[in-house]
Amino acid sequence: MSDQREIQEVMARYVRAADHRDGAAMSKIFLPEGKTEIFYNNAGTAERLGELVGAKAIGDAVTMLMKPHPPRGWSHHTTHDPIIEVTGDTATLDVQFVVFNVVGAEKPEGGWPAGAFGAQGTIIPIESGYYRPTLKKVDGRWMIAHHRVYHDIPYAF
Repeated sequence: MSDQREIQEVMARYVRAADHRDGAAMSKIFLPEGKTEIFYNNAGTAERLGELVGAKAIGDAVTMLMKPHPPRGWSHHTTHDPIIEVTGDTATLDVQFVVFNVVGAEKPEGGWPAGAFGAQGTIIPIESGYYRPTLKKVDGRWMIAHHRVYHDIPYAF
């Protein structure tokens, strides 16, 4: 597998760990001293919203600070149009993201009404922006050293 494809797979594991609220899986893709910084892109000026340092702290935040999914609910972090640059054992990734909040409708006791067809529920985009991690290859494995998240819209904690 090429370095570029391996790096894309790291990002795929990142978004799945976030969707599953799986802090253990998230911490495994960061270097022990890894860092995440979160920014809001305010009309082209990056405003820093927060920072987490250490793979354990990042994993704990995913498990304990991300809002749990409601019944029949899910999130899908999707990434698009990766730009990957590899120089030796260091790489950068610049990828667009959109997060969708998905909530399935509860099936009525008497069944779906006449004429109901297809997916029942809502799919709403709730976040968008860019992920811009720096990765290091350690013992043949790409891991996130410094992850930067740039949100397109203001973000309240």
